[in-house]
Amino acid sequence: MKEVILIKLGEIVLKGLNRKSFEDRLIKNIKHRLHRIGAFKVRNAQSIITVEPVFDDIDMDETADCIAGIFGIAAFSRACVAEKDIGSIKETACRYLEDTFSTTASFKVEAKRSDKQFPLTSPQIAQEVGGCLAERFPDVAVDVHHPETVVTVEIREDAAYIHAGVIRGAGGIPVGTGGKAAILISGGIDSPVAAYMMAKRGIELTAIHFASPPYTSERAEEKVRQLLEKVAVYSGGMKMYTVPFTRLQEAIRDQCHEEYFTIIMRRLMMTIAQEIARKNDCQALITGESLGQVASQTIGAIACTDEACQMPVFRPLIGMDKEEIITISRKIDTFSTSIQPYEDCCTVFTPRHPRTRPVLKNVLAQQDKISDADSLIREAVENVRITDIS
Repeated sequence: MKEVILIKLGEIVLKGLNRKSFEDRLIKNIKHRLHRIGAFKVRNAQSIITVEPVFDDIDMDETADCIAGIFGIAAFSRACVAEKDIGSIKETACRYLEDTFSTTASFKVEAKRSDKQFPLTSPQIAQEVGGCLAERFPDVAVDVHHPETVVTVEIREDAAYIHAGVIRGAGGIPVGTGGKAAILISGGIDSPVAAYMMAKRGIELTAIHFASPPYTSERAEEKVRQLLEKVAVYSGGMKMYTVPFTRLQEAIRDQCHEEYFTIIMRRLMMTIAQEIARKNDCQALITGESLGQVASQTIGAIACTDEACQMPVFRPLIGMDKEEIITISRKIDTFSTSIQPYEDCCTVFTPRHPRTRPVLKNVLAQQDKISDADSLIREAVENVRITDIS
């Protein structure tokens, strides 16, 4: 029996005249992501994308797991292909659903007839297939109101498809349709979630990480790489730019008042990140800030940070509490990595009493005390290390 995957589109169907460009990008992403598994035919017809393995030895469990992480897919089903003949459909259904029916208590059959030339109507197809299944599996009850398993028979232009159950997709819109942006990523819980949420809105990601050896370790940087690999399950591959930030942090510590350490550090991070983003054709920055979570994430502090940046800054977590963020981090499997106890540069030289309501002119006055700030920024940008995340 030949098994395929039928993909149902979600938000894409609302895109009007732009719909085809979204569909084309989704198909491109599907092909790219499945390339490591094997060869597939991917085609789009009648609002369904069909993924068909070229060879019989393709692992369809792995294929389904991969498709579950691709943004732009609302739902999908693993389906068996049958000839467009009611006898073939009934026999194929009985063979394909044997394992499913060994563990289910009740079922019903639904039919969808896209090909109106097929001689039986949808109710007739459902009745024929349902009767055959009931006869073949007498221990499984027919329940048209609250069935444990819903068997669907789809009669399409090219073939008949039989499946039992719909798997929820990742949703969102295809990565690459929303432009490019750079995510400032630490080793914490928040920024990987922010990256995931913006990828779900079609953003192609570049990652920027600030390291401050010897205050931060190689293990901390490895932790960030592992987090990005988990995000890449959904976003696709990206480049990670590691910025040497030690000399700038030491300059802030030595030349600025302690209560301004964090806000000045974040301003310099935004300045550097913007330079790297522009070199990578990014149109915005992304951070994992949540309003009021820490002292540097008050309205006043965020306003002072944004003043250092000329491109838009997206903060997808801004209205979320920590429990909501943790829930998503568990869903995308970043939580257990994020809580590993390796310090990142955001915790280096943390002030005892940070300013929660900073005044911009005072922040600028403190930042101006860094005598060689421009050369240190230039040095940091010129000495980034690039890692490919796949």
